[in-house]
Amino acid sequence: MADISRIFTIPFHQAFADSLVAGLIDRYKPMELARGLILLPNNRSVRAITEAFVRRSSSGLLLPRMVPVGDPFLDERLGAFLDPVDLTDPFPPAITPLDRHFRLTRLVKKAMKQQGKEISPSESHRLAEDLGLTLDQLIAAEIDPAALSTLIDPLAEEELAKHWQSSLNLLECIITDWPQELANTGQIEMQDRRNKLLDRLTERWQKQPPKGPVIAAGAITGSPVSARLLRVISVLESGLIVLPGLDLTMSEEEWALLGPHERDPDTGIKQPSLESHPQFQLKLLLERMGIARNEVALWPYENKKMVHKERSLAISHAMAPARYTNQWLNLSEQERSFPDVSIVEAAHPEEEAQIIAIALRQAIEKPGVTAALVTPDRTLAIRVSALLTRFGIQADDSAGRPLSLTPPGMLLLDIISAAADHFSAVSFLAVAKHPFVAFSEERALWREHIRALDMVLRGPQLKIGLAGISQKIAQEIDKKRADPNLLSWWESVKTAFLALDNQHQEILPLAELIRLLRETGQTLAGDKLWSGPDGRMAADLITELEQLAIHHKELMSFADFGRILRQLMDKQAVRPVSGGHPRIFIWGLIEARLQHADLMIAASLNEGIWPPISDADPWLAPRIRSELGLPGLDLRIGIAAHDFASILGAGRILLTRARRDARAPTIASRFWLRLEAMTGGLPKAAELPYYAKMLDEPKIFKPALRPAPKPPVPDRPKRIAVTRFDSLQADPYSYYASNILRLRRLDPVDAAPTVAWRGSLIHSILEDWVKKDNADPKKLQTRALNIWGDINSHIIQKILGTPRLLQAINWIEQQIQQMTEEGRSIVKVEQYGKCLIEGIELFGWVDRIDRLSDGSLAIVDYKTGQPPSSKSVTSGDNLQLGLLALIIEQGGIPSIEGHVQAFEYWSMAQNKNKQAGYKISVLGGKQAISPEAFLNFTEKRFSEVIQSYLLGNAAFTARPYRGKKLYDDYVQLMRFDEWRANPQHKVIGS
Repeated sequence: MADISRIFTIPFHQAFADSLVAGLIDRYKPMELARGLILLPNNRSVRAITEAFVRRSSSGLLLPRMVPVGDPFLDERLGAFLDPVDLTDPFPPAITPLDRHFRLTRLVKKAMKQQGKEISPSESHRLAEDLGLTLDQLIAAEIDPAALSTLIDPLAEEELAKHWQSSLNLLECIITDWPQELANTGQIEMQDRRNKLLDRLTERWQKQPPKGPVIAAGAITGSPVSARLLRVISVLESGLIVLPGLDLTMSEEEWALLGPHERDPDTGIKQPSLESHPQFQLKLLLERMGIARNEVALWPYENKKMVHKERSLAISHAMAPARYTNQWLNLSEQERSFPDVSIVEAAHPEEEAQIIAIALRQAIEKPGVTAALVTPDRTLAIRVSALLTRFGIQADDSAGRPLSLTPPGMLLLDIISAAADHFSAVSFLAVAKHPFVAFSEERALWREHIRALDMVLRGPQLKIGLAGISQKIAQEIDKKRADPNLLSWWESVKTAFLALDNQHQEILPLAELIRLLRETGQTLAGDKLWSGPDGRMAADLITELEQLAIHHKELMSFADFGRILRQLMDKQAVRPVSGGHPRIFIWGLIEARLQHADLMIAASLNEGIWPPISDADPWLAPRIRSELGLPGLDLRIGIAAHDFASILGAGRILLTRARRDARAPTIASRFWLRLEAMTGGLPKAAELPYYAKMLDEPKIFKPALRPAPKPPVPDRPKRIAVTRFDSLQADPYSYYASNILRLRRLDPVDAAPTVAWRGSLIHSILEDWVKKDNADPKKLQTRALNIWGDINSHIIQKILGTPRLLQAINWIEQQIQQMTEEGRSIVKVEQYGKCLIEGIELFGWVDRIDRLSDGSLAIVDYKTGQPPSSKSVTSGDNLQLGLLALIIEQGGIPSIEGHVQAFEYWSMAQNKNKQAGYKISVLGGKQAISPEAFLNFTEKRFSEVIQSYLLGNAAFTARPYRGKKLYDDYVQLMRFDEWRANPQHKVIGS
């Protein structure tokens, strides 16, 4: 049995790093401590302990050597503690993670092909990544992957579902080839090398104990080889083991329930372990070390900011196994209470981030107080960091940011995405607007050019490729809507993308894809792309990828390469350099495991985030993992539970969650629900949501009045389009915004086809049919399909739109044939006309003019949607056809003579029988009126309106008539929602 004075635990109510450092400084003399070695779980633990030494030492202090046990270069970090033994018989170098990944990918594809299965490159890389994790777990558990088939019970394998049997067979095929593949490189597995180094260190210390102190601290999990090393340290005269948060108060019955359990001798069934419990991993570690729980003592040193020790007991009760939660009913108020712990439930993540930022800012009002946000949700951490800048606070996220979310990573991914998308307008502008991109121009000049190009590319989808962008620029220049110099600028810029554009559909070697990406990125952004910590990490990744790609010779498309590159970038975190606020921190779970701030905010406490979703192993079924002794899928939940328990040991704690995320309502974390159930409800920090709401509330809310601008009469338009007259009389302010202020709504880039776009398409079809096919009904369908096929629209839109288009075309053919039989003929299509009425020029385009059998004229207007009703026309709300008739009657179209006697809308929408195509005569029905009376009414209404608004001094009032259904683009400009509920605003007709 080990000496219990050498194995300790620091309870949750003490900050692990500060308590550990306080004890080490008190326990050892300065020079003795400086010669010591501290073994820690990982690099971030090293940083936390280093910062604790800095906080504790008031004067200079020589720090001991601190080594992360999980470091792949463990032998170099151990230094003299391992030399010269390792030099006499050095181990082969470890294969690099990326080289291993590509080799496993090749084996996965080979094995899949042998089984007659074809998978995409991106899927093979994903499976290789999961395979690498499975191999690491097997090696860490000291299970020889090559002997996998001999270790699995054949009966258990036969009971597996077919897909698990297939995965297991595939794994065995790969593992058979992997040892030889690895041997050919002269390297070994990184996990295997780490095991060998730790075993060698264990053997050396057994024979020749180190002279200085050896402290193993912070471990909550441990492989068999790590447990053997800790066992040796525990018996060293200079050895010391300090565990975080081992529960010494848990009953023996609960402790035994955690597992792992032996098989029942009668049934052969093994009871599952409670891997989701925060103490399970510590229990497993102690059993592997051969140490009983009663051999572990409480750390006798305390830090100044320690919370009352009853907090650890309350945490133990809250995290009890489900079978024992009924004991909560017997606890006293003090035993189940969490003083200084409050909660906030936000409506959504944006509000949660705002509340957290305010809480952090509020905490540091008191001098010397520290505050930390702890969350596994990196999106929330980024959002809070951005909101803190509102208060002039730069907070470093110690967990870092994935390379894929940094500026260099995003630019590289955007370039590949643009090539895969064949340079659609959206994907190209994503690259061009990146802050690093300037293409050797001054950044300000580049932005001017890109803004001009952005305006050109708005609207319906372009022809694909760089040629489509060139075509759109030329079209806009021809229409005098773009600067003629823009095309020459674009022709010089697009040379940087030609190599990608020419090969966008090609299946290329990976090395060629990387070369194209690297050269394009360098051309666009220069050395700025590779500068800074994130740029250097991106450069290292691209360099290593390019070197490996030369040997692996994998073929793939741009789209597959983009997915693979994102997978690789997501695994690499760029951590900030020091320089953030000294008292505000954003920690990941690993950092928070070992240290406390005065205020700890545990955020994103929702299922699936904290604890995380346990992803299934695609290679080994849960039954097989259990047979082999590998950890189950609940292991991550148990570790997350331990991390949460360590946070609950802090002084002041704020727990937050959002009731819904960006997609759906959320479910509160099981840890949150446990605390609520045991305590009967934690107090709510109600003031924080109030502060968050008031932060953006104006001090004085003064809603805007209904706008009614009165521009001077000389500044008012002296011409008006027939299509704008109805807007002028129904909503003068919209006319004012569009025709006097000349404001237009910008179309989205690569916009989906709108009603107006479909209307223009129908007009183009019918215009070409009349002018080029002489209105031959037999040629209409061919003409329509040719134009429809030439447009650049999504294939699904074309498939769904073709049947309705053909229905409408067939209906028009029938109508034309009937017209011909009645002696009616088409005279003009898409004809422009204008006339002068009371000094105001009225102009417009007539879709079609027909000559009736009696010599009179008919005006036809095409609609893709529902046309205006006869009632709205005869009441004066829709006078477009009447105004066009006035132009004809006054000789506004010189080549047309006669009187207009028919006014028709031809709609391509569905009729009552759900068939596309119908027409209405606006002068018929219950509101029947003669053409002469309609023209007189139209002229009178036109005169009244222009006398008021264009020739007079009337105000352009917003929405003056109650009850009119208006749809325009100026609702926000007129601030409609502010004044519409004001009872004092006047409405004409009320």
